[in-house]
Amino acid sequence: MATVSCPHCHQLVDSQAISCPYCRTTLKAYGHPGIPLHRATGGGYLCDTCTYHADDTCNFPQRPYAKECTLYQNIEETKLELQQQRYTNSFAVTVKIWVKQNQALLLLLGLLLACLFFSLVT
Repeated sequence: MATVSCPHCHQLVDSQAISCPYCRTTLKAYGHPGIPLHRATGGGYLCDTCTYHADDTCNFPQRPYAKECTLYQNIEETKLELQQQRYTNSFAVTVKIWVKQNQALLLLLGLLLACLFFSLVT
């Protein structure tokens, strides 16, 4: 069972829970139990750190003063994910290019390993 911390009372609750069994705080969007409901902490607003507010694609009526939102996406987490994706993609591209440039070497190495294997087996 996966657990998350309630944003209000900080008790551990089931990640699929619609409301906290301890303080009754709503944890999922009303009518959409699979969608998490994000809440602002302290006196700030969610819009201050939301990707959709930053790129001006948000059409939420409470914008820019939203305290709760189902579409919230933290801009810092999004930036970090993009950096990790670029790193992963660049490594894969580098390997692919290296393999393409060294096909003859890899073929020769494969033949050498096959000969070594057969000499050990017989």
